[in-house]
Amino acid sequence: MEIKVNFLDKLRLEAKFDDFTVIADQPIRYKGDGSAPGPFDYFLASSALCAAYFVKLYCNTRNIPTENIRLSQNNIVDPENRYQQIFKIQVELPADISEKDRQGILRSIDRCTVKKVVQAGPEFVIEEVDNLDADAQALLTVNPDSDTSTYIPGKDLPLEQTIANMSSLLAGLGIKIEIASWRNIVPNVWSLHIRDAHSPMCFTNGKGATKESALASALGEYIERINCNHFYAGAYWGEEIANAPFVHYPNERWFKPGRKDALPKEILDAYCLDIYNPDDELLGSHLIDTNSGNVERGICSLPFVRQSDGEVVYFPSNLIENLYGSNGMSAGNTLPEAQVQCLSEIFERAVKREILEGEIALPDVPADVLAKYPGIVAGIQGLEEQGFPVLVKDASLGGTYPVMCVTLMNPRTGGVFASFGAHPSFEVALERSLTELLQGRSFEGLNDLPRPTFVSNAVTEPNNFVEHFIDSSGVVSWRFFSAKADFEFVEWDFSGHGENSNAEEAATLFGILEEMGKEVYVAEYDHLGASACRILVPGYSEVYPIEDLVWDNTNKALLFRADILNLHRLDDDSLEALLERLENNELDEYGDIATLIGIEFDENTVWGQLTVLELKLLIRLALQQFDEAQELVETFLQYNDNTVERGLFYQALNVVLEVVLDDEMELDDYVVNFRRMFGNERMDAVLGSVDGSVRFYGLTPTSMKLEGLDRHQRLMDSYRKLHAARAKAAPKLA
Repeated sequence: MEIKVNFLDKLRLEAKFDDFTVIADQPIRYKGDGSAPGPFDYFLASSALCAAYFVKLYCNTRNIPTENIRLSQNNIVDPENRYQQIFKIQVELPADISEKDRQGILRSIDRCTVKKVVQAGPEFVIEEVDNLDADAQALLTVNPDSDTSTYIPGKDLPLEQTIANMSSLLAGLGIKIEIASWRNIVPNVWSLHIRDAHSPMCFTNGKGATKESALASALGEYIERINCNHFYAGAYWGEEIANAPFVHYPNERWFKPGRKDALPKEILDAYCLDIYNPDDELLGSHLIDTNSGNVERGICSLPFVRQSDGEVVYFPSNLIENLYGSNGMSAGNTLPEAQVQCLSEIFERAVKREILEGEIALPDVPADVLAKYPGIVAGIQGLEEQGFPVLVKDASLGGTYPVMCVTLMNPRTGGVFASFGAHPSFEVALERSLTELLQGRSFEGLNDLPRPTFVSNAVTEPNNFVEHFIDSSGVVSWRFFSAKADFEFVEWDFSGHGENSNAEEAATLFGILEEMGKEVYVAEYDHLGASACRILVPGYSEVYPIEDLVWDNTNKALLFRADILNLHRLDDDSLEALLERLENNELDEYGDIATLIGIEFDENTVWGQLTVLELKLLIRLALQQFDEAQELVETFLQYNDNTVERGLFYQALNVVLEVVLDDEMELDDYVVNFRRMFGNERMDAVLGSVDGSVRFYGLTPTSMKLEGLDRHQRLMDSYRKLHAARAKAAPKLA
């Protein structure tokens, strides 16, 4: 994690990281003002808080109340050496907690990350740089031996060279990559979380049988996502980029809708139109780019090559964002390597969907076949030893597709997790299924798995597949676990051979789609210095329902974005118009405004917590529509999950509105005791909100210029680096 420090007045310091700001001072005896804890005080508190977190985690997973658990820490200083200290952590537990859980709680504290780092002894590297922001050296903690060459199936270069190349590429773009966490809870299963130190919203997860393969996986996924702009999907990119010579890529084209908002004839082809517009409901306005919001420019469209004949077909950027998510994008050492990964992922998701929605029972992989892969067996045994039964299934549907499945059962909670993996190699697909199962997960995290069901509708409804796509947390049918399989086991093999194995495998996977009668469209991206691609298979690789283009399009943000960002500048008529649009567009009352308008607000601010319901409430209040406002306040207090501070504000507002709306009561008769109950500062905000002197309490003013929105600006800093690199490469691409 990158922490930037600013020097304030006197001895006060400000540390900024992610969305947080921490102020430190020194005690008066050290010539400070004692206005905030000192740096060492924060260090001491961090270990106590970390210990308490692991206690809380242990108790939460076992439904043990923590109200009567107390924890304290004292540091005992050696009088001969003040740097030699003992941290004594004590826990007071209620008498009704079992001996097993008492020992479990004490063991949980031993897992404290702060404690482990201190015990391991962190290494400090102190150096001078010319410019902190310009120094883009990757902050990676794995430095593979450059003299070693480790080849794994599917990679055209050794892992060591792959990691070095990808790290160098990201550093060259000015992106600092840091490793936020590692996990290795069973043998031969590694995962890690990496992110942009400046813009931590840009992150990926990697998985593999070794540290190095997991790191290469994470870096590859990061590069695929910057090449395909996935980190910035749905976000507003600002006025400067919206009016730049290009928004997404230098080879994009913009087409104006026809008469009566008809689709431009230059986009898509007949095959795609049959899939995306089956009922002739799709209009040009449905496809306006969400990121730029530039309606005047028309429909931003990106070129893809149709594989059946090599023709270029233009796909609206909006359509890709709304239907495909991150499915069908990849990066690799070579283009064929990226294509194999991309196509494997498409088959994994599509076959998984067919199996889960069809409630298909898969055949087990025989023990003698599994025994050929001892590393995978060791990982499975590690899970079994922890009390998690594991089923290893052939998901190829009779040898048709290169897909495997590893399913974990949790007898403690009754939950299950079906993890799928795909690759032309049987072994690689199986390994990916296992590593995907534990990517970023602890054993405690396996307690949140959903329970299987015999209710078919719960399995087949579209949102269940979306949940499976996002983090495999969707529901699985009990019929999936039937011992009577719907297909025979096949020890399949789609792998290529020799130096051109990836090219052979890509041709094989393209061939399977061709035999299925599917058109395939490919975009290649090499302008950032990597081999990356995006592959679309209309009618097969979509993640979200095609009707979302008409009924739940992300570019509905354009109806609200400008007015919401300019909220404090709107007159009453404009507020009425905004309120009417909020009421009439079938929005989720509890949906967050950040997602609706594509802005990365700081999650710890009122903007970051703001929902459609609360925004409507604040507009009603600004318009002095107290009856309607009170109704929304009551709904907010009953159902909305917000901060304690925000809840108290609305509690105070609720009682004030009760008095104001009652003709027989006078507010002055109650204000004194309202102030005693809720405090002067909160009551000033409430009374000001009622008399009109305070508007949109808690929402700091901003505009389409995005001033004051540091988190969003950091996201856009990340995108501007890519945009600049593409602009620089544009002449070479012409």
